[in-house]
This record gives sequence, structure tokens and C-alpha cells, in this order.
Amino acid sequence: MAEQQKTRITVDIYGQQYAIVGTESSSHIRLVASIVDDKMREISAKNPTLDINKLAVLTAVNVVHEYIKLKEDYDRLLQQMKKEKDE
Repeated sequence: MAEQQKTRITVDIYGQQYAIVGTESSSHIRLVASIVDDKMREISAKNPTLDINKLAVLTAVNVVHEYIKLKEDYDRLLQQMKKEKDE
């Protein structure tokens, strides 16, 4: 089985450099890093005394929360489309 070509890119997230390796395009990896950076800065602005570890965990919790809400909306739309198709 052929292995997908991996992309290695260095990104800046909250002032730290991270080497990210993945099968997605460089632009996708940069977009993901940018969203994480933006979310960390947003949370930090509201909670300036958080240490970096707590900030990272709160960022992860917020992003997963947003993901779950989007997934629920997506699933609801799929159900609605299926129902409309069956009628």
C-alpha cells in the first residue's frame, strides 16, 4: 500500500514555533495553526492570568465544543434532507 506524501511545515502558534507533519497541504496546515492561534489569543485576552498549559486546554475544550455543535447541526441537516427525500 502506497504511503501518502507527508508535508512538513513550521508554524507559529501563540509565539511558539511548531514543526507540523501531515498529509494535508501546507495551506491547510497553516489555516489550522492560524485558527488555533486566534482562539488562544481570544481566550487569553479574556483570561490574561492563565498559564500556557491551562490556555492550551481551554482552547482545546472550546474547539471541540464548536466541533460538536457543528457536527450536531450537520447531522440534523442530513436527517432533514433524508426526511424530505422520503416524503
